[in-house]
Amino acid sequence: MLYIILTIGLLVIVYNFINKKKNTSKNIHKVEIEDHWYSLLEEHVLFYKKLNTEDRLHFKKRMQSFLSNVTITSVDFELEDIDVLLVAASAIIPVFGFDNWSYPNIKKIIIYPDYFNYDMEFTKDAKDKLIGGMVGNGPLENKMILSRKALHHGFSNKTDKGNTGIHEFVHLIDKLDGDIDGVPKVLMENKNLMLWLDLVYEKMEAINNNKSDIRSYGGTSEVEFFAVASEYFFERPMLLKRKHPDLYKMLHQCFVP
Repeated sequence: MLYIILTIGLLVIVYNFINKKKNTSKNIHKVEIEDHWYSLLEEHVLFYKKLNTEDRLHFKKRMQSFLSNVTITSVDFELEDIDVLLVAASAIIPVFGFDNWSYPNIKKIIIYPDYFNYDMEFTKDAKDKLIGGMVGNGPLENKMILSRKALHHGFSNKTDKGNTGIHEFVHLIDKLDGDIDGVPKVLMENKNLMLWLDLVYEKMEAINNNKSDIRSYGGTSEVEFFAVASEYFFERPMLLKRKHPDLYKMLHQCFVP
């Protein structure tokens, strides 16, 4: 009960904060991808860079479709093309294996300039700024909040196995069956669900015993394990395949049908 009360309280704080800031935000509606974005993709998005010519064209069309159905809002800074591009790439990478995929559970993405805390503070003197992104519920249903700094870091660091944008969109995928619970029923056959959970608990135990190279945040819950493992899968697939072949195989079955 205490957890529920605290969660409701956090959502109310977020909702009120966003309403206060809405007059300082810039909205992006139905963005048209400009020619120079293609060179930005080549420079900043390794996943795109590895695609062949046909798949690159498909990736760009998928980005355009995504951007036509969401609003992107910045708080206390002016959005740049690269910000919008990285959000769209974060959305498309996890579902690139599905031709007709869309996100019915996201309508608005709010970008803060920095990491933020549970009071939604992100200024220089704010304490405990540890949050890089979150998917909203309740009054923030169909909304996502991202830290600009975390979003950019996820694409600039090619070796850390992490990507905040991908992480948050994986939560949205997880949520499509009704709950964010770390069990991706929309991606996985029923016969594999128990195998997945057994593997999750095994890997989480290794993380929490400092016997894994999977990011420690993945050991906090099944929900975060799925998102963290998915980051690893898309950022460093060959390393994951070598170090965790069983996990790689299951994620590959999920994301590469």
